[in-house]
Amino acid sequence: MLSKHDSIQRDQLEMITLDQLVPPNHLVRKMEAAIDFTFIYDLVKDMYSEVGRPSIDPVILVKLTFIQYTFGIRSMRKTIEEVETNMAYRWFLGYGFHDKVPHFSTDTDLFEQIFYRILMTAANKKLISAEHVFVDSTHVKASANKRKFEKKIVLKETRAYQGRLQEEINQDRENHGKKPFPPDKFDKEETKEIKESTTDSESGYYVKDERTKQFAYSFHAAADRNGFVLGTIVTPGNTHDSQILEPLVEQVIEKVGKPEAVAADAAYKTPAITSYLFNKEIIPALPYTRPRTKEGFFRKQDYVYDEHFDCYLCPSGETLKYSTTNKEGYREYKSPKQICTTCSFLSRCTESKDCQKVVTRHIWQTHVEEADHLRHHQDVKPIYAKRKETIERVFADAKEKHGMRWTTLRGLKKLSMQAMLTFAAINLKKMANWTWQGPKMA
Repeated sequence: MLSKHDSIQRDQLEMITLDQLVPPNHLVRKMEAAIDFTFIYDLVKDMYSEVGRPSIDPVILVKLTFIQYTFGIRSMRKTIEEVETNMAYRWFLGYGFHDKVPHFSTDTDLFEQIFYRILMTAANKKLISAEHVFVDSTHVKASANKRKFEKKIVLKETRAYQGRLQEEINQDRENHGKKPFPPDKFDKEETKEIKESTTDSESGYYVKDERTKQFAYSFHAAADRNGFVLGTIVTPGNTHDSQILEPLVEQVIEKVGKPEAVAADAAYKTPAITSYLFNKEIIPALPYTRPRTKEGFFRKQDYVYDEHFDCYLCPSGETLKYSTTNKEGYREYKSPKQICTTCSFLSRCTESKDCQKVVTRHIWQTHVEEADHLRHHQDVKPIYAKRKETIERVFADAKEKHGMRWTTLRGLKKLSMQAMLTFAAINLKKMANWTWQGPKMA
Protein backbone atom coordinates (compact mmCIF):
# COMPACT_ATOMS: atom_id res chain seq x y z
CA MET A 1 0.00 0.00 0.00
CA LEU A 2 1.35 3.42 -0.95
CA SER A 3 1.80 5.70 2.02
CA LYS A 4 2.60 9.39 2.29
CA HIS A 5 4.54 11.22 5.00
CA ASP A 6 2.26 14.16 5.70
CA SER A 7 3.90 15.41 8.86
CA ILE A 8 6.58 18.10 8.20
CA GLN A 9 9.00 18.28 11.15
CA ARG A 10 11.39 20.95 9.86
CA ASP A 11 10.59 23.32 12.71
CA GLN A 12 10.68 20.66 15.41
CA LEU A 13 12.57 21.75 18.53
CA GLU A 14 14.59 19.08 20.29
CA MET A 15 17.35 18.95 22.89
CA ILE A 16 20.31 17.13 21.31
CA THR A 17 24.10 17.28 21.41
CA LEU A 18 26.37 17.42 18.37
CA ASP A 19 28.06 14.21 19.55
CA GLN A 20 24.76 12.33 19.20
CA LEU A 21 24.58 13.23 15.51
CA VAL A 22 27.95 11.68 14.61
CA PRO A 23 27.82 7.90 13.93
CA PRO A 24 29.87 5.84 16.43
CA ASN A 25 32.23 4.47 13.75
CA HIS A 26 32.58 7.60 11.60
CA LEU A 27 36.09 8.17 10.22
CA VAL A 28 36.46 11.50 12.04
CA ARG A 29 36.10 9.70 15.37
CA LYS A 30 38.81 7.25 14.35
CA MET A 31 41.12 10.09 13.27
CA GLU A 32 40.55 11.96 16.53
CA ALA A 33 41.42 8.83 18.49
CA ALA A 34 44.48 7.96 16.38
CA ILE A 35 46.58 11.05 17.09
CA ASP A 36 46.71 13.92 19.57
CA PHE A 37 46.62 17.04 17.43
CA THR A 38 47.90 19.28 20.24
CA PHE A 39 51.46 18.67 18.99
CA ILE A 40 50.68 21.34 16.39
CA TYR A 41 50.92 24.06 19.06
CA ASP A 42 54.63 23.34 19.52
CA LEU A 43 55.23 23.44 15.76
CA VAL A 44 53.65 26.87 15.29
CA LYS A 45 54.42 28.69 18.56
CA ASP A 46 57.28 30.68 16.97
CA MET A 47 54.95 31.94 14.23
CA TYR A 48 52.71 33.87 16.62
CA SER A 49 53.21 37.17 18.43
CA GLU A 50 52.47 37.78 22.11
CA VAL A 51 50.59 40.98 21.27
CA GLY A 52 47.64 41.78 19.05
CA ARG A 53 44.25 40.20 18.54
CA PRO A 54 43.80 36.48 19.35
CA SER A 55 44.37 34.28 16.32
CA ILE A 56 42.37 31.31 15.04
CA ASP A 57 43.33 28.07 16.81
CA PRO A 58 46.05 26.48 14.62
CA VAL A 59 44.72 22.98 15.39
CA ILE A 60 41.41 24.02 13.85
CA LEU A 61 43.20 25.26 10.72
CA VAL A 62 45.18 22.04 10.33
CA LYS A 63 42.12 19.89 10.92
CA LEU A 64 40.30 21.82 8.20
CA THR A 65 42.96 20.86 5.67
CA PHE A 66 42.76 17.22 6.78
CA ILE A 67 39.01 17.28 6.17
CA GLN A 68 39.68 18.58 2.67
CA TYR A 69 42.35 16.05 1.74
CA THR A 70 40.95 13.03 3.60
CA PHE A 71 37.53 13.31 2.02
CA GLY A 72 38.73 14.48 -1.40
CA ILE A 73 37.08 17.90 -1.37
CA ARG A 74 38.27 19.98 -4.31
CA SER A 75 39.08 23.29 -2.59
CA MET A 76 39.25 25.00 0.80
CA ARG A 77 36.26 27.16 -0.12
CA LYS A 78 34.21 24.04 -0.83
CA THR A 79 35.49 22.48 2.39
CA ILE A 80 34.20 25.41 4.42
CA GLU A 81 30.83 25.10 2.69
CA GLU A 82 30.74 21.41 3.63
CA VAL A 83 31.64 22.14 7.26
CA GLU A 84 28.73 24.58 7.48
CA THR A 85 26.24 21.71 7.10
CA ASN A 86 28.19 18.52 8.00
CA MET A 87 27.85 17.73 11.68
CA ALA A 88 30.67 15.14 11.66
CA TYR A 89 33.12 17.71 10.32
CA ARG A 90 32.00 20.22 12.97
CA TRP A 91 32.49 17.57 15.66
CA PHE A 92 36.02 16.89 14.40
CA LEU A 93 36.85 20.62 14.57
CA GLY A 94 35.33 20.91 18.04
CA TYR A 95 32.78 23.45 16.78
CA GLY A 96 29.21 23.84 17.92
CA PHE A 97 26.12 24.22 15.78
CA HIS A 98 26.57 27.95 15.19
CA ASP A 99 30.36 28.56 15.27
CA LYS A 100 31.61 30.38 12.18
CA VAL A 101 34.19 28.48 10.12
CA PRO A 102 37.36 30.51 9.34
CA HIS A 103 39.23 30.79 6.03
CA PHE A 104 43.02 30.70 5.88
CA SER A 105 46.12 30.07 3.79
CA THR A 106 48.55 27.19 4.35
CA ASP A 107 52.29 26.87 4.95
CA THR A 108 54.32 24.22 3.12
CA ASP A 109 57.02 23.63 5.77
CA LEU A 110 54.43 23.17 8.51
CA PHE A 111 52.68 20.35 6.67
CA GLU A 112 55.96 18.59 5.99
CA GLN A 113 56.51 18.49 9.75
CA ILE A 114 52.96 17.25 10.29
CA PHE A 115 53.47 14.53 7.65
CA TYR A 116 56.49 13.17 9.49
CA ARG A 117 54.80 13.51 12.90
CA ILE A 118 51.94 11.29 11.69
CA LEU A 119 54.48 8.86 10.24
CA MET A 120 56.38 8.78 13.55
CA THR A 121 53.14 8.14 15.45
CA ALA A 122 52.34 5.22 13.12
CA ALA A 123 55.86 3.87 13.67
CA ASN A 124 55.46 4.11 17.45
CA LYS A 125 52.26 2.09 17.14
CA LYS A 126 54.29 -0.60 15.26
CA LEU A 127 52.33 -0.05 12.02
CA ILE A 128 55.31 0.81 9.80
CA SER A 129 57.16 -2.08 8.14
CA ALA A 130 59.91 -0.36 6.16
CA GLU A 131 62.35 -3.21 5.51
CA HIS A 132 60.96 -3.30 1.95
CA VAL A 133 60.34 0.04 0.23
CA PHE A 134 58.28 0.46 -2.94
CA VAL A 135 59.02 3.44 -5.20
CA ASP A 136 57.02 4.85 -8.10
CA SER A 137 55.59 8.08 -9.48
CA THR A 138 52.33 9.32 -10.93
CA HIS A 139 51.41 12.35 -13.02
CA VAL A 140 49.05 15.01 -11.71
CA LYS A 141 47.50 17.27 -14.35
CA ALA A 142 48.61 20.86 -13.85
CA SER A 143 46.27 23.83 -13.75
CA ALA A 144 47.53 24.98 -17.14
CA ASN A 145 46.21 25.05 -20.71
CA LYS A 146 48.32 22.67 -22.82
CA ARG A 147 48.00 25.00 -25.83
CA LYS A 148 49.46 28.04 -24.05
CA PHE A 149 53.23 27.65 -24.01
CA GLU A 150 56.54 29.05 -25.23
CA LYS A 151 59.42 27.02 -26.61
CA LYS A 152 62.64 27.61 -24.70
CA ILE A 153 66.22 26.35 -24.71
CA VAL A 154 67.26 25.32 -21.19
CA LEU A 155 70.20 23.54 -19.58
CA LYS A 156 69.86 19.82 -18.94
CA GLU A 157 69.49 18.85 -15.29
CA THR A 158 72.57 17.64 -13.44
CA ARG A 159 72.16 14.00 -12.43
CA ALA A 160 72.55 13.16 -8.72
CA TYR A 161 75.28 10.61 -9.48
CA GLN A 162 77.20 12.75 -12.01
CA GLY A 163 80.27 13.34 -9.83
CA ARG A 164 80.62 9.67 -8.93
CA LEU A 165 80.18 8.66 -12.59
CA GLN A 166 82.86 11.07 -13.81
CA GLU A 167 85.40 9.69 -11.33
CA GLU A 168 84.73 6.11 -12.34
CA ILE A 169 84.81 6.92 -16.07
CA ASN A 170 88.29 8.40 -15.77
CA GLN A 171 89.44 5.51 -13.60
CA ASP A 172 88.12 3.05 -16.19
CA ARG A 173 89.90 4.90 -18.99
CA GLU A 174 93.17 4.84 -17.06
CA ASN A 175 92.76 1.11 -16.39
CA HIS A 176 92.52 0.61 -20.16
CA GLY A 177 95.54 2.80 -20.91
CA LYS A 178 93.47 5.81 -22.03
CA LYS A 179 93.90 9.40 -20.95
CA PRO A 180 91.28 10.63 -18.46
CA PHE A 181 88.84 13.24 -19.71
CA PRO A 182 89.68 16.81 -18.66
CA PRO A 183 87.10 18.49 -16.39
CA ASP A 184 85.84 20.73 -19.19
CA LYS A 185 84.82 17.63 -21.15
CA PHE A 186 82.24 16.88 -18.47
CA ASP A 187 81.46 20.46 -17.55
CA LYS A 188 80.32 21.36 -21.05
CA GLU A 189 76.80 22.65 -20.60
CA GLU A 190 74.23 20.67 -22.60
CA THR A 191 70.91 22.19 -23.56
CA LYS A 192 67.51 20.97 -24.67
CA GLU A 193 64.35 22.52 -26.06
CA ILE A 194 61.24 22.39 -23.88
CA LYS A 195 57.68 23.68 -23.92
CA GLU A 196 57.17 26.03 -20.98
CA SER A 197 53.63 26.81 -19.88
CA THR A 198 52.74 30.49 -19.81
CA THR A 199 50.20 29.69 -17.05
CA ASP A 200 52.33 27.56 -14.72
CA SER A 201 55.98 27.78 -15.73
CA GLU A 202 57.12 25.24 -13.11
CA SER A 203 55.05 22.41 -14.56
CA GLY A 204 56.49 20.11 -17.25
CA TYR A 205 55.09 19.07 -20.64
CA TYR A 206 54.26 15.39 -20.41
CA VAL A 207 53.68 13.12 -23.41
CA LYS A 208 52.42 9.59 -22.79
CA ASP A 209 50.87 8.83 -26.18
CA GLU A 210 49.10 10.67 -29.00
CA ARG A 211 46.05 11.28 -26.82
CA THR A 212 47.82 12.19 -23.59
CA LYS A 213 49.78 15.42 -23.96
CA GLN A 214 49.52 17.92 -21.14
CA PHE A 215 51.35 20.03 -18.60
CA ALA A 216 51.72 18.05 -15.40
CA TYR A 217 53.66 17.43 -12.21
CA SER A 218 55.18 14.12 -11.12
CA PHE A 219 54.43 12.99 -7.58
CA HIS A 220 57.21 10.56 -6.60
CA ALA A 221 56.58 8.50 -3.48
CA ALA A 222 58.00 5.65 -1.43
CA ALA A 223 55.73 3.31 0.53
CA ASP A 224 56.28 0.44 2.94
CA ARG A 225 54.72 -3.03 2.62
CA ASN A 226 51.65 -1.89 4.61
CA GLY A 227 50.95 1.00 2.23
CA PHE A 228 52.15 3.82 4.49
CA VAL A 229 53.85 6.59 2.50
CA LEU A 230 57.38 7.13 3.85
CA GLY A 231 58.48 10.06 1.67
CA THR A 232 57.60 12.12 -1.37
CA ILE A 233 59.20 14.48 -3.88
CA VAL A 234 57.39 16.58 -6.48
CA THR A 235 58.99 17.46 -9.82
CA PRO A 236 57.85 18.85 -13.19
CA GLY A 237 56.05 16.22 -15.26
CA ASN A 238 58.89 15.88 -17.78
CA THR A 239 61.44 14.71 -15.17
CA HIS A 240 62.42 11.07 -15.67
CA ASP A 241 61.60 8.77 -12.76
CA SER A 242 65.14 7.37 -12.57
CA GLN A 243 66.58 10.78 -11.59
CA ILE A 244 64.51 10.89 -8.38
CA LEU A 245 65.01 7.42 -6.88
CA GLU A 246 68.33 8.26 -5.24
CA PRO A 247 67.19 11.46 -3.43
CA LEU A 248 63.89 9.77 -2.50
CA VAL A 249 65.62 6.74 -0.96
CA GLU A 250 68.04 9.09 0.84
CA GLN A 251 64.99 10.87 2.27
CA VAL A 252 63.59 7.57 3.53
CA ILE A 253 66.96 6.58 5.04
CA GLU A 254 67.20 9.91 6.88
CA LYS A 255 63.64 9.99 8.21
CA VAL A 256 62.76 6.32 8.67
CA GLY A 257 65.86 4.16 8.30
CA LYS A 258 67.71 2.14 5.66
CA PRO A 259 65.55 -0.50 3.96
CA GLU A 260 66.73 -4.00 3.13
CA ALA A 261 65.25 -3.89 -0.38
CA VAL A 262 63.79 -1.35 -2.82
CA ALA A 263 61.23 -2.41 -5.44
CA ALA A 264 60.55 -0.32 -8.53
CA ASP A 265 59.30 -0.76 -12.11
CA ALA A 266 61.30 -0.97 -15.34
CA ALA A 267 61.83 2.82 -15.57
CA TYR A 268 64.22 2.54 -12.62
CA LYS A 269 66.27 -0.34 -14.00
CA THR A 270 69.37 1.64 -14.93
CA PRO A 271 73.10 1.14 -14.28
CA ALA A 272 73.18 4.21 -12.03
CA ILE A 273 70.28 3.07 -9.82
CA THR A 274 71.45 -0.54 -9.45
CA SER A 275 74.96 0.70 -8.67
CA TYR A 276 73.63 3.12 -6.05
CA LEU A 277 71.49 0.47 -4.34
CA PHE A 278 74.25 -2.16 -4.24
CA ASN A 279 76.73 0.40 -2.88
CA LYS A 280 74.20 1.17 -0.14
CA GLU A 281 73.86 -2.57 0.51
CA ILE A 282 70.18 -2.44 -0.49
CA ILE A 283 68.69 -5.25 -2.60
CA PRO A 284 67.08 -4.03 -5.85
CA ALA A 285 63.80 -5.80 -6.70
CA LEU A 286 63.38 -4.94 -10.38
CA PRO A 287 61.42 -6.54 -13.25
CA TYR A 288 62.46 -8.30 -16.44
CA THR A 289 62.89 -5.92 -19.38
CA ARG A 290 62.63 -7.02 -22.98
CA PRO A 291 65.63 -6.27 -25.20
CA ARG A 292 64.98 -3.32 -27.53
CA THR A 293 66.36 -4.65 -30.81
CA LYS A 294 65.32 -3.93 -34.37
CA GLU A 295 63.40 -6.83 -35.86
CA GLY A 296 65.57 -9.16 -37.90
CA PHE A 297 68.80 -8.26 -36.08
CA PHE A 298 70.77 -10.07 -33.40
CA ARG A 299 69.85 -9.11 -29.84
CA LYS A 300 72.52 -7.76 -27.53
CA GLN A 301 72.47 -10.95 -25.48
CA ASP A 302 73.59 -12.83 -28.63
CA TYR A 303 76.95 -11.08 -28.17
CA VAL A 304 78.67 -12.83 -25.26
CA TYR A 305 80.78 -10.78 -22.88
CA ASP A 306 84.07 -12.34 -21.76
CA GLU A 307 84.85 -10.73 -18.42
CA HIS A 308 88.36 -12.18 -18.16
CA PHE A 309 89.56 -10.82 -21.52
CA ASP A 310 87.21 -7.82 -21.45
CA CYS A 311 85.80 -8.38 -24.92
CA TYR A 312 82.65 -9.53 -26.72
CA LEU A 313 82.22 -12.57 -28.95
CA CYS A 314 79.82 -12.19 -31.86
CA PRO A 315 77.54 -15.02 -33.14
CA SER A 316 80.13 -15.94 -35.80
CA GLY A 317 82.86 -16.27 -33.15
CA GLU A 318 84.80 -13.06 -33.90
CA THR A 319 86.16 -10.89 -31.09
CA LEU A 320 84.94 -7.33 -30.51
CA LYS A 321 87.80 -5.60 -28.68
CA TYR A 322 87.66 -2.67 -26.28
CA SER A 323 88.02 0.66 -28.05
CA THR A 324 87.22 3.45 -25.57
CA THR A 325 85.02 4.60 -22.68
CA ASN A 326 82.82 7.56 -23.62
CA LYS A 327 81.76 10.40 -21.34
CA GLU A 328 78.37 8.79 -20.73
CA GLY A 329 80.10 5.86 -19.04
CA TYR A 330 79.77 3.29 -21.82
CA ARG A 331 82.68 1.16 -22.97
CA GLU A 332 82.72 0.65 -26.73
CA TYR A 333 83.70 -2.70 -28.23
CA LYS A 334 84.30 -2.79 -31.99
CA SER A 335 84.49 -5.64 -34.48
CA PRO A 336 87.30 -6.03 -37.09
CA LYS A 337 86.07 -4.28 -40.28
CA GLN A 338 88.04 -6.41 -42.71
CA ILE A 339 86.46 -9.64 -41.42
CA CYS A 340 82.94 -8.27 -41.02
CA THR A 341 82.83 -7.16 -44.67
CA THR A 342 82.61 -10.78 -45.85
CA CYS A 343 80.62 -12.17 -42.90
CA SER A 344 77.41 -14.04 -43.78
CA PHE A 345 75.71 -12.57 -40.69
CA LEU A 346 76.46 -8.94 -41.66
CA SER A 347 72.85 -8.11 -42.64
CA ARG A 348 71.63 -9.31 -39.22
CA CYS A 349 74.45 -7.64 -37.31
CA THR A 350 74.80 -4.02 -38.41
CA GLU A 351 73.73 -1.41 -40.96
CA SER A 352 76.96 0.53 -40.50
CA LYS A 353 78.47 1.85 -43.75
CA ASP A 354 81.95 0.74 -42.73
CA CYS A 355 80.64 -2.76 -41.80
CA GLN A 356 81.76 -2.43 -38.20
CA LYS A 357 79.64 -3.59 -35.27
CA VAL A 358 79.87 -1.55 -32.06
CA VAL A 359 78.57 -3.04 -28.79
CA THR A 360 78.41 -0.79 -25.71
CA ARG A 361 78.61 -1.80 -22.06
CA HIS A 362 78.15 0.57 -19.15
CA ILE A 363 80.87 0.59 -16.52
CA TRP A 364 78.14 -0.27 -13.97
CA GLN A 365 76.53 -2.96 -16.14
CA THR A 366 77.57 -5.73 -13.74
CA HIS A 367 75.15 -4.25 -11.19
CA VAL A 368 72.27 -4.48 -13.69
CA GLU A 369 73.17 -8.11 -14.41
CA GLU A 370 73.30 -8.90 -10.71
CA ALA A 371 69.85 -7.33 -10.26
CA ASP A 372 68.61 -9.53 -13.12
CA HIS A 373 69.92 -12.60 -11.33
CA LEU A 374 68.35 -11.56 -8.03
CA ARG A 375 64.86 -11.15 -9.49
CA HIS A 376 64.62 -14.96 -9.71
CA HIS A 377 65.60 -15.41 -6.05
CA GLN A 378 62.88 -16.86 -3.85
CA ASP A 379 63.17 -13.99 -1.37
CA VAL A 380 63.28 -11.18 -3.96
CA LYS A 381 60.54 -12.26 -6.37
CA PRO A 382 57.70 -11.83 -3.83
CA ILE A 383 58.95 -8.33 -2.96
CA TYR A 384 58.45 -7.03 -6.49
CA ALA A 385 55.02 -8.70 -6.65
CA LYS A 386 53.91 -6.54 -3.68
CA ARG A 387 54.18 -3.33 -5.76
CA LYS A 388 50.59 -3.58 -6.98
CA GLU A 389 49.35 -3.91 -3.40
CA THR A 390 51.44 -1.05 -2.02
CA ILE A 391 52.61 1.96 -4.03
CA GLU A 392 50.24 1.36 -6.96
CA ARG A 393 47.29 1.15 -4.57
CA VAL A 394 48.45 4.31 -2.79
CA PHE A 395 48.35 6.25 -6.06
CA ALA A 396 45.00 4.72 -7.04
CA ASP A 397 43.44 5.73 -3.71
CA ALA A 398 45.03 9.19 -3.86
CA LYS A 399 43.47 9.86 -7.25
CA GLU A 400 40.07 8.25 -6.71
CA LYS A 401 39.40 9.19 -3.09
CA HIS A 402 41.62 12.15 -2.26
CA GLY A 403 41.38 14.42 -5.31
CA MET A 404 44.94 13.97 -6.63
CA ARG A 405 44.06 13.35 -10.29
CA TRP A 406 44.52 17.04 -11.07
CA THR A 407 45.32 20.21 -9.17
CA THR A 408 44.09 23.78 -8.86
CA LEU A 409 47.39 24.90 -7.32
CA ARG A 410 50.40 26.22 -9.24
CA GLY A 411 54.12 26.05 -8.59
CA LEU A 412 56.38 23.37 -7.12
CA LYS A 413 56.11 24.71 -3.57
CA LYS A 414 52.32 24.52 -3.49
CA LEU A 415 52.26 21.16 -5.26
CA SER A 416 54.75 19.82 -2.69
CA MET A 417 52.31 20.96 -0.02
CA GLN A 418 49.48 19.14 -1.80
CA ALA A 419 51.53 15.94 -1.98
CA MET A 420 52.45 16.13 1.71
CA LEU A 421 48.83 16.77 2.72
CA THR A 422 47.41 14.04 0.50
CA PHE A 423 49.85 11.39 1.70
CA ALA A 424 49.57 12.56 5.31
CA ALA A 425 45.78 12.16 5.03
CA ILE A 426 46.21 8.65 3.59
CA ASN A 427 48.60 7.70 6.40
CA LEU A 428 46.32 9.16 9.06
CA LYS A 429 43.26 7.45 7.61
CA LYS A 430 45.04 4.07 7.52
CA MET A 431 46.39 4.50 11.05
CA ALA A 432 42.95 5.57 12.31
CA ASN A 433 41.21 2.52 10.81
CA TRP A 434 43.87 0.08 12.00
CA THR A 435 43.97 1.34 15.60
CA TRP A 436 40.26 2.05 16.12
CA GLN A 437 38.87 0.18 19.12
CA GLY A 438 35.25 1.12 18.58
CA PRO A 439 32.83 2.70 21.06
CA LYS A 440 32.87 1.21 24.53
CA MET A 441 29.70 -0.34 25.86
CA ALA A 442 28.19 1.39 28.85
